Amino acid sequence: MGGVSDSPAFFEGFDKLVHCGLFFTSTVLYCYGYLHYNKKAGLSVLTAVLVTLGMVAFGGAIELLQKYIFTWRSADWNDLFADTVGICMGMFSILVTSYAVKYAKK
Repeated sequence: MGGVSDSPAFFEGFDKLVHCGLFFTSTVLYCYGYLHYNKKAGLSVLTAVLVTLGMVAFGGAIELLQKYIFTWRSADWNDLFADTVGICMGMFSILVTSYAVKYAKK
């Protein structure tokens, strides 16, 4: 199978957009689950940093697996950058939304 970038159905950079979007969604869902499970209204700074670092480590692990284990896949460090952008966007949206909801209840 050819890469996504070889297909005429997708534009250049589509792969990076997908990486960003999937990690944005993963971060938002993880944080929502954390807040719901712990019955909290918002994330502490330490929790936000730890979740962000954990998600970046997960993205890095995927790229390392693609490089060394799954030889039919290729590691692209630009994918990790797109993952990190999506993670930061997701964390920002969670922080803004949770603080807005917390202060709207006052």
